[in-house]
Amino acid sequence: MTQDDPFGTTRGSIGRSCDHAALASEVISILNDRQVVSRAGARQVAMDYLVRAVTRRVEFDARLVLDEMAAYRLTNDALIDIYIPKAAEHLGALWMTSDLDFAAVTIGALRLQALLGEAAQGLSRNHADMTNVLHALVVVPEAEQHFLGASVVAAQLRRLGCDVSVSINEAQQQLVDRVAYDRPDMVLFSCARPLALETIRGTVKKIRHNGDPAPVLALGGAFSGVTDGIKKQTGVDLVTNTAKDVVGFTTKRQKALGPR
Repeated sequence: MTQDDPFGTTRGSIGRSCDHAALASEVISILNDRQVVSRAGARQVAMDYLVRAVTRRVEFDARLVLDEMAAYRLTNDALIDIYIPKAAEHLGALWMTSDLDFAAVTIGALRLQALLGEAAQGLSRNHADMTNVLHALVVVPEAEQHFLGASVVAAQLRRLGCDVSVSINEAQQQLVDRVAYDRPDMVLFSCARPLALETIRGTVKKIRHNGDPAPVLALGGAFSGVTDGIKKQTGVDLVTNTAKDVVGFTTKRQKALGPR
Protein backbone atom coordinates (compact mmCIF):
# COMPACT_ATOMS: atom_id res chain seq x y z
CA MET A 1 0.00 0.00 0.00
CA THR A 2 1.39 3.29 -1.00
CA GLN A 3 1.16 6.33 1.18
CA ASP A 4 0.82 9.90 0.04
CA ASP A 5 3.76 12.13 0.90
CA PRO A 6 2.16 14.99 2.85
CA PHE A 7 5.18 17.18 2.17
CA GLY A 8 5.57 16.52 -1.54
CA THR A 9 3.24 19.21 -2.76
CA THR A 10 4.55 21.74 -0.28
CA ARG A 11 8.16 21.21 -1.31
CA GLY A 12 7.20 21.64 -4.95
CA SER A 13 5.29 24.83 -4.19
CA ILE A 14 8.19 26.26 -2.22
CA GLY A 15 10.59 25.46 -5.04
CA ARG A 16 8.36 27.07 -7.61
CA SER A 17 7.82 30.10 -5.39
CA CYS A 18 11.58 30.52 -5.01
CA ASP A 19 12.05 30.21 -8.76
CA HIS A 20 9.31 32.76 -9.41
CA ALA A 21 10.73 35.16 -6.83
CA ALA A 22 14.22 34.89 -8.33
CA LEU A 23 12.84 35.43 -11.84
CA ALA A 24 10.77 38.43 -10.71
CA SER A 25 13.81 39.92 -8.97
CA GLU A 26 15.90 39.48 -12.13
CA VAL A 27 13.22 41.06 -14.32
CA ILE A 28 12.91 44.05 -11.98
CA SER A 29 16.69 44.45 -11.97
CA ILE A 30 16.82 44.38 -15.77
CA LEU A 31 13.97 46.87 -16.04
CA ASN A 32 15.66 49.20 -13.57
CA ASP A 33 18.87 49.05 -15.59
CA ARG A 34 16.93 49.79 -18.76
CA GLN A 35 15.32 52.85 -17.17
CA VAL A 36 18.61 54.50 -16.16
CA VAL A 37 18.39 58.19 -17.06
CA SER A 38 21.47 60.19 -17.99
CA ARG A 39 22.22 63.70 -16.73
CA ALA A 40 20.85 65.03 -20.01
CA GLY A 41 17.53 63.26 -19.38
CA ALA A 42 17.97 60.38 -21.83
CA ARG A 43 16.88 56.85 -20.93
CA GLN A 44 19.80 54.55 -21.58
CA VAL A 45 17.82 51.76 -23.23
CA ALA A 46 16.41 54.19 -25.82
CA MET A 47 19.81 55.77 -26.38
CA ASP A 48 21.42 52.37 -26.86
CA TYR A 49 18.79 51.44 -29.42
CA LEU A 50 19.24 54.69 -31.34
CA VAL A 51 23.03 54.35 -31.53
CA ARG A 52 22.70 50.73 -32.72
CA ALA A 53 20.11 51.75 -35.31
CA VAL A 54 22.33 54.37 -36.93
CA THR A 55 25.55 52.32 -36.84
CA ARG A 56 24.35 48.87 -37.95
CA ARG A 57 25.45 47.77 -41.41
CA VAL A 58 21.91 47.23 -42.61
CA GLU A 59 19.43 49.30 -44.55
CA PHE A 60 18.22 52.27 -42.52
CA ASP A 61 14.59 53.38 -42.44
CA ALA A 62 14.16 56.64 -40.50
CA ARG A 63 10.40 56.21 -40.30
CA LEU A 64 10.69 52.77 -38.70
CA VAL A 65 13.31 54.01 -36.23
CA LEU A 66 11.07 56.95 -35.32
CA ASP A 67 8.20 54.53 -34.69
CA GLU A 68 10.45 52.38 -32.51
CA MET A 69 11.53 55.42 -30.49
CA ALA A 70 7.86 56.32 -30.05
CA ALA A 71 7.37 52.84 -28.58
CA TYR A 72 9.71 53.95 -25.79
CA ARG A 73 7.15 56.73 -25.13
CA LEU A 74 9.46 59.42 -26.46
CA THR A 75 8.10 62.57 -28.07
CA ASN A 76 9.55 64.15 -31.19
CA ASP A 77 10.57 67.09 -29.01
CA ALA A 78 12.64 64.78 -26.81
CA LEU A 79 14.26 63.23 -29.87
CA ILE A 80 15.29 66.61 -31.25
CA ASP A 81 16.32 68.21 -27.97
CA ILE A 82 18.02 65.26 -26.25
CA TYR A 83 18.40 61.96 -28.07
CA ILE A 84 19.69 62.99 -31.49
CA PRO A 85 22.30 65.43 -30.10
CA LYS A 86 23.45 62.91 -27.48
CA ALA A 87 23.66 60.15 -30.09
CA ALA A 88 25.81 62.43 -32.27
CA GLU A 89 28.11 63.06 -29.30
CA HIS A 90 28.34 59.32 -28.71
CA LEU A 91 29.32 58.72 -32.34
CA GLY A 92 32.09 61.28 -31.95
CA ALA A 93 33.30 59.57 -28.78
CA LEU A 94 33.36 56.19 -30.53
CA TRP A 95 35.45 57.72 -33.31
CA MET A 96 37.90 59.21 -30.81
CA THR A 97 38.37 55.78 -29.21
CA SER A 98 38.70 54.15 -32.67
CA ASP A 99 35.62 51.99 -32.05
CA LEU A 100 34.10 53.45 -35.22
CA ASP A 101 35.91 54.61 -38.34
CA PHE A 102 35.26 57.94 -40.02
CA ALA A 103 33.01 56.41 -42.69
CA ALA A 104 30.79 54.76 -40.08
CA VAL A 105 30.53 57.99 -38.10
CA THR A 106 29.66 59.94 -41.24
CA ILE A 107 26.95 57.42 -42.19
CA GLY A 108 25.63 57.51 -38.63
CA ALA A 109 25.43 61.30 -38.70
CA LEU A 110 23.58 61.24 -42.02
CA ARG A 111 21.11 58.74 -40.57
CA LEU A 112 20.57 60.96 -37.54
CA GLN A 113 19.96 63.84 -39.96
CA ALA A 114 17.31 61.76 -41.76
CA LEU A 115 15.70 60.88 -38.43
CA LEU A 116 15.72 64.56 -37.47
CA GLY A 117 13.88 65.38 -40.68
CA GLU A 118 11.21 62.78 -39.90
CA ALA A 119 10.85 63.98 -36.32
CA ALA A 120 10.66 67.64 -37.37
CA GLN A 121 7.70 66.89 -39.65
CA GLY A 122 5.65 65.93 -36.61
CA LEU A 123 6.47 69.01 -34.56
CA SER A 124 3.76 71.34 -33.34
CA ARG A 125 4.73 74.96 -33.92
CA ASN A 126 4.01 77.70 -31.44
CA HIS A 127 2.01 80.34 -33.29
CA ALA A 128 0.87 82.28 -30.24
CA ASP A 129 1.61 85.58 -31.98
CA MET A 130 1.28 85.25 -35.74
CA THR A 131 1.76 89.02 -36.19
CA ASN A 132 5.29 88.94 -34.82
CA VAL A 133 7.07 85.93 -36.26
CA LEU A 134 10.82 86.07 -35.64
CA HIS A 135 13.14 85.43 -38.56
CA ALA A 136 16.29 83.45 -37.77
CA LEU A 137 19.39 82.55 -39.75
CA VAL A 138 21.41 79.57 -38.50
CA VAL A 139 25.01 79.69 -39.73
CA VAL A 140 27.64 76.97 -40.06
CA PRO A 141 30.73 79.14 -40.74
CA GLU A 142 33.22 78.78 -43.56
CA ALA A 143 35.53 75.74 -43.26
CA GLU A 144 33.32 74.09 -40.63
CA GLN A 145 32.29 70.54 -41.50
CA HIS A 146 29.40 69.82 -39.15
CA PHE A 147 25.74 70.18 -40.02
CA LEU A 148 23.65 68.09 -37.62
CA GLY A 149 23.85 70.53 -34.70
CA ALA A 150 22.72 73.42 -36.90
CA SER A 151 19.81 71.33 -38.15
CA VAL A 152 18.76 70.55 -34.59
CA VAL A 153 18.79 74.25 -33.68
CA ALA A 154 16.79 75.09 -36.81
CA ALA A 155 14.16 72.49 -35.86
CA GLN A 156 13.96 73.86 -32.31
CA LEU A 157 13.50 77.40 -33.61
CA ARG A 158 10.74 76.32 -36.00
CA ARG A 159 8.99 74.60 -33.11
CA LEU A 160 9.08 77.94 -31.28
CA GLY A 161 7.29 79.55 -34.23
CA CYS A 162 10.27 81.14 -35.98
CA ASP A 163 10.84 81.39 -39.70
CA VAL A 164 14.28 79.80 -40.19
CA SER A 165 16.92 79.74 -42.92
CA VAL A 166 20.21 77.85 -42.77
CA SER A 167 23.58 78.94 -44.16
CA ILE A 168 26.27 76.27 -44.52
CA ASN A 169 29.84 77.16 -45.45
CA GLU A 170 29.01 80.40 -47.25
CA ALA A 171 31.87 82.79 -47.96
CA GLN A 172 32.04 85.53 -45.34
CA GLN A 173 31.12 88.44 -47.61
CA GLN A 174 28.29 86.44 -49.18
CA LEU A 175 26.90 85.77 -45.71
CA VAL A 176 27.24 89.42 -44.67
CA ASP A 177 25.42 90.52 -47.84
CA ARG A 178 22.70 87.95 -47.18
CA VAL A 179 22.12 89.27 -43.67
CA ALA A 180 21.99 92.85 -44.95
CA TYR A 181 19.43 91.89 -47.61
CA ASP A 182 17.21 89.49 -45.60
CA ARG A 183 17.45 91.41 -42.31
CA PRO A 184 16.81 88.45 -39.97
CA ASP A 185 15.95 89.18 -36.35
CA MET A 186 18.69 86.85 -35.13
CA VAL A 187 21.76 85.11 -36.49
CA LEU A 188 22.95 81.98 -34.68
CA PHE A 189 26.48 80.75 -35.35
CA SER A 190 27.21 77.06 -34.75
CA CYS A 191 30.84 76.52 -33.76
CA ALA A 192 32.56 73.14 -33.38
CA ARG A 193 36.24 74.14 -33.53
CA PRO A 194 38.30 77.00 -32.12
CA LEU A 195 39.60 77.78 -35.60
CA ALA A 196 36.16 79.09 -36.53
CA LEU A 197 36.12 81.75 -33.82
CA GLU A 198 38.24 84.22 -35.76
CA THR A 199 36.00 83.84 -38.81
CA ILE A 200 32.94 84.40 -36.64
CA ARG A 201 34.52 87.49 -35.06
CA GLY A 202 35.17 89.03 -38.48
CA THR A 203 31.67 88.20 -39.70
CA VAL A 204 30.07 89.66 -36.57
CA LYS A 205 32.07 92.86 -36.98
CA LYS A 206 30.94 93.30 -40.60
CA ILE A 207 27.29 92.55 -39.77
CA ARG A 208 27.31 95.16 -37.01
CA HIS A 209 28.90 97.68 -39.38
CA ASN A 210 26.20 97.12 -42.02
CA GLY A 211 23.10 97.01 -39.85
CA ASP A 212 21.50 99.55 -37.51
CA PRO A 213 20.22 97.94 -35.48
CA ALA A 214 22.06 94.70 -36.21
CA PRO A 215 20.25 91.42 -35.62
CA VAL A 216 20.80 89.58 -32.37
CA LEU A 217 24.03 87.61 -32.82
CA ALA A 218 24.38 84.37 -30.88
CA LEU A 219 27.01 81.66 -30.68
CA GLY A 220 26.48 78.00 -29.80
CA GLY A 221 27.81 74.56 -30.58
CA ALA A 222 30.35 72.10 -29.26
CA PHE A 223 33.08 74.71 -28.76
CA SER A 224 30.95 77.55 -27.44
CA GLY A 225 31.42 76.78 -23.77
CA VAL A 226 35.09 75.81 -23.77
CA THR A 227 36.84 79.20 -23.86
CA ASP A 228 36.43 81.87 -21.19
CA GLY A 229 35.59 85.29 -22.55
CA ILE A 230 34.26 83.90 -25.82
CA LYS A 231 31.44 86.46 -25.95
CA LYS A 232 33.89 89.36 -25.76
CA GLN A 233 36.30 87.61 -28.14
CA THR A 234 33.74 87.18 -30.91
CA GLY A 235 31.53 90.20 -30.26
CA VAL A 236 28.26 88.25 -30.15
CA ASP A 237 25.33 89.24 -27.92
CA LEU A 238 25.12 85.93 -26.13
CA VAL A 239 26.66 82.46 -25.97
CA THR A 240 24.22 79.60 -25.47
CA ASN A 241 23.23 76.16 -26.72
CA THR A 242 19.54 76.76 -26.00
CA ALA A 243 17.33 78.09 -28.79
CA LYS A 244 14.82 79.45 -26.25
CA ASP A 245 17.52 81.71 -24.82
CA VAL A 246 18.09 83.36 -28.19
CA VAL A 247 14.38 83.75 -28.89
CA GLY A 248 13.80 85.23 -25.44
CA PHE A 249 16.73 87.63 -25.81
CA THR A 250 15.53 88.74 -29.25
CA THR A 251 11.94 89.23 -28.08
CA LYS A 252 13.04 91.39 -25.14
CA ARG A 253 15.32 93.48 -27.32
CA GLN A 254 12.60 94.06 -29.90
CA LYS A 255 10.21 95.21 -27.21
CA ALA A 256 12.83 97.60 -25.90
CA LEU A 257 13.60 99.01 -29.36
CA GLY A 258 9.99 99.20 -30.53
CA PRO A 259 8.76 98.57 -34.11
CA ARG A 260 11.49 98.36 -36.76
